[in-house]
Amino acid sequence: MDELRALLNRHAQPDSSTAIEGLLISKVDSDGSAETSMTGTVFALIAQGQKRLALGDRVFDYGVGQYLVASVDLPVTGHFVGATPQTPALGVGLQLDPAAIARLLLDAGPGVLPRESGGPVSALAVSDAGGSLLDAVLRLVRLLDEPRDRATLAPLVVNEILWRLITGEQGAAVRQLGLADSTVVHVSRAVRWIRDNYAESFRVEEVAEISGMSVSAFHRNFQAVTAMSPIQFQKQIRLQEARLLLATHPGEVASVGHRVGYDSASQFSREYRRQFGAPPSLDAAELRRRIHAAPALP
Repeated sequence: MDELRALLNRHAQPDSSTAIEGLLISKVDSDGSAETSMTGTVFALIAQGQKRLALGDRVFDYGVGQYLVASVDLPVTGHFVGATPQTPALGVGLQLDPAAIARLLLDAGPGVLPRESGGPVSALAVSDAGGSLLDAVLRLVRLLDEPRDRATLAPLVVNEILWRLITGEQGAAVRQLGLADSTVVHVSRAVRWIRDNYAESFRVEEVAEISGMSVSAFHRNFQAVTAMSPIQFQKQIRLQEARLLLATHPGEVASVGHRVGYDSASQFSREYRRQFGAPPSLDAAELRRRIHAAPALP
């Protein structure tokens, strides 16, 4: 873990990107306030510090040597706990590619992996990382210092990490990402549709049909996977989009609320304050202050 921390500290960039496709490094040197974001479909391991995420009414805490898997792109609120400039929080992540997971499932052949139940699994879960998984992650990060070997070896190590996840404690959620007819894939269709049409009202029956499920199965599985109802999920997306718009248009609170789907300005302000802890106008001013105070990227 000491070697992994040193590598992450040295290679961390402001935008979390690295020279290896899909590999992300996070370095945060202050607690800050809880921020909302989309998870993406990702594996994330903590090397230093602790992180807290909230999804609906579920709260996930994970620290050194623990990892989180997000098998659906979901709106979460989260922050690092206890991070300081002297002991920054350090994490490493890997974007999960459903096609790569599907190839590994095919290569495994019948009888090697557990039979899938087909039932809903939570889209977020936390586990302790075993030695084999930690070793594979360390070898992948080491390749950032080995440009000659990177192109050839990185895909092999990424597949090893995916295999450790597929066969690990959260294997059911990861495997469902690679199965064309899994519950996670069906719910993901609904999630994508709501994200793409967040400003529009919808009937649950219509989204259930898009997802390929009956209305009763859709309600049950969407709640189990995302910890939210479809309407609650849409509200989270609307408020996140509104916050992004207000960062660049701070004086247009009413029009921004309308753009993201609110007919009532008072309802928009009320739900925005409940989500972000401040009315839209004040929060927009704070966002602008942070943007202007942030150092320019090299």
